[in-house]
Amino acid sequence: MGYSQTVPCPAGSLWLDLSSRLYSCTAMSAPAPLRCIIADDNAINRLTLEQFVRITEGLELLASLPDAVQLVPRLEQEPRPDLLLLDIEMPHLSGLELVRLLPRPAPSVVLVTSHPQFAVDAFALPVADYLLKPLDYARFLQAVARVREQRRPQPEAEAAGELQPAAPNDQHLFIKTNNKLVRLNFADVLYIEAMSAYSTIVTASRKHIVLSTLKALEERLPFTNFLRVHRSYIVNLHQVDSLADSHLQLGSYEVPVGKSYEAALFGRMKSL
Repeated sequence: MGYSQTVPCPAGSLWLDLSSRLYSCTAMSAPAPLRCIIADDNAINRLTLEQFVRITEGLELLASLPDAVQLVPRLEQEPRPDLLLLDIEMPHLSGLELVRLLPRPAPSVVLVTSHPQFAVDAFALPVADYLLKPLDYARFLQAVARVREQRRPQPEAEAAGELQPAAPNDQHLFIKTNNKLVRLNFADVLYIEAMSAYSTIVTASRKHIVLSTLKALEERLPFTNFLRVHRSYIVNLHQVDSLADSHLQLGSYEVPVGKSYEAALFGRMKSL
């Protein structure tokens, strides 16, 4: 159940500045807290994550465990977790192995490790984000924001689905959501944003979260309409209203333009 809380705003507060994107400093109606379970065999890292959860508004710590084996029976107990913070390298059962065993519907997962090379394996699984040790609080907040975005209720965002094959000349494709196929017309798309192994397809009326990388989507879109303008964004050029200060305006949305993509964008805009 939601609750209201007034959050003090001390001048120069570092923590408040870092978390400003997640919560307002004024009295507001907040969503139910995300219930978290930590599993990490390193005591220092586990304590760090516990502290991060405790100082972050909207998170509730259910348990902090030294291995994934102890976590498995806890998944069947009430209250069930909304978010798992999992170390990848743990004895007996790794974080990656545990993700593959999670019951459906599964809680959101943020993986934690000291080794960047595990990112490829991590993003091949349905995880929300990937944190690298030593842990950084600002980066932790970004991961929490990504989890909240993915868990946003409909119709703001459709449940994660799968892309269905489309013929090369089609002006639409079908996405699988809520056990049904939904037609998505290319002309209705404003932009697409990368979210790890997922992508968010944004139209004027709603958002669809699909289990597909931005690169895979880019290969499916009509070349005449769509252009990658940032490492995390593809836009429908026919929906662009204006360009100023390295940002594109598409209706009520604003999309950044990366420096390395500017030349291609200007070239395409001149040819439209």
